[in-house]
Amino acid sequence: MSGFAYQVAEGATRRLDPHEAVCAQGGFVWIHLTSRDEEVQDWLRDNAGLDHFTIDALTALETRPRCEQIDGAAVLNLRGMTHAAMASSDPLASIRLRADGARVISVTRLPLDALDAAREAIEAGQISDAGDLIATLAGAITEQLDPEVAQLGDSLDDCEEQLDPRMAFDLRRNVNHVRRQAIGYRRFLYPQRVALEKLAGLAVAWLSDEDRLHIGAAADRAARMAEELESIRERAALIHETLTDLRAEVIDQRSLLIAVVAMVFLPLTFITGLFGMNVDGIPYAHHAGSFWAITGFSLAIAVGVGLWFVRRHWFR
Repeated sequence: MSGFAYQVAEGATRRLDPHEAVCAQGGFVWIHLTSRDEEVQDWLRDNAGLDHFTIDALTALETRPRCEQIDGAAVLNLRGMTHAAMASSDPLASIRLRADGARVISVTRLPLDALDAAREAIEAGQISDAGDLIATLAGAITEQLDPEVAQLGDSLDDCEEQLDPRMAFDLRRNVNHVRRQAIGYRRFLYPQRVALEKLAGLAVAWLSDEDRLHIGAAADRAARMAEELESIRERAALIHETLTDLRAEVIDQRSLLIAVVAMVFLPLTFITGLFGMNVDGIPYAHHAGSFWAITGFSLAIAVGVGLWFVRRHWFR
């Protein structure tokens, strides 16, 4: 198990070991733990003295953003960007928090990028209580997600500008990638908006009005990104359908060209087959100009059939 801790007391910020932070008196304490094993569960039970429900919420393997109030404390789960490799269906790492007026305990299984912003803020003296910390984390998470969502929209714009049946395979692959990412982000942003809105409305004294405003702003931003992701998903589906239609149109045009060529050569095949029979009695078989006469006749038929197709507008 690894982690870090900070204590903010009397305007000063002090870096502590998580074991020391549990016993720290006065001020505000933030304890963060990073682990994938059961050691965190034992530490939360034996050292932090948390109840079974809270421990399960902080260490569950499969999580979705949510917010619950337990005995005056908020148990919060959020999702944010991570530089670790993630599956396309689960692209965001989770951070689980238990916060009250004097202490915040957070747990992650993967490195969360927003933690760096929160640590910089607390070391700079910008965080003095639990409300400030949660508002900073929520703001950093949404701020880091915003350009990622915008980049997905820009990628679709590029695909729309390059719509060409000759590039259908590459474009379809890019569009499917964008669509998978949008679905993965949207899966967590909608419940994250609900969790942040619920947190902003909790009847707890340690959340100030300013903290509630910042958390509400993060919820609104999450809602806007979720709506943008829904739009991206729908646009990706329309682009995919357009590429399919363009591909089908190319196939139809080529099939039409093959049909026209076959129709042109159908009577010529009959003529050459008829005069190419190896039997006696074929007219003009021994005539000196018969070959050129039949060739000219065949060319005339080919031109006539081609003109007929043109007049019927088969090539439009």
